[in-house]
Amino acid sequence: MRVDYAELAKVVGALTEGEDDVVSLMATVACEVHHADDRFDWTGFYRVVGPELLKIGPYQGGHGCLVIPFSRGVCGAAARTGEVQLVPDVEAFPGHIACAASTRSEIVLPVWGKGGVLIGVFDIDSDQPDAFDSEDARGMGAILAAVFAG
Repeated sequence: MRVDYAELAKVVGALTEGEDDVVSLMATVACEVHHADDRFDWTGFYRVVGPELLKIGPYQGGHGCLVIPFSRGVCGAAARTGEVQLVPDVEAFPGHIACAASTRSEIVLPVWGKGGVLIGVFDIDSDQPDAFDSEDARGMGAILAAVFAG
């Protein structure tokens, strides 16, 4: 089953309408996205908690890494550069942090809050190689912008 981003955006929009608590929003988005597509093995947020530092936020799936500096891994790269990271093969990504041995590919999107402030990153891991593409980046980016920056 491949996610229908238009439908997912409607569902997430209805569930989050009027809510302004960031952790509640993250929990809802992580849950809905995780269950929307069979490719999604781990789905969650890492929150900016200090200078150049991410800590785990709401997620679905097995345990995640608790702390990730901006200088390490795919999540750190997304936070550091402010750009979506599409990684078809995690073993080929320099400095990849293996939170789960089953992860084969990954997409990480920066999450911008009101005023264009980076509040975290949204990480989706897959146990399938090359599981993500530009359609995923566009679809998820639109949902995150509507929920967190809108």
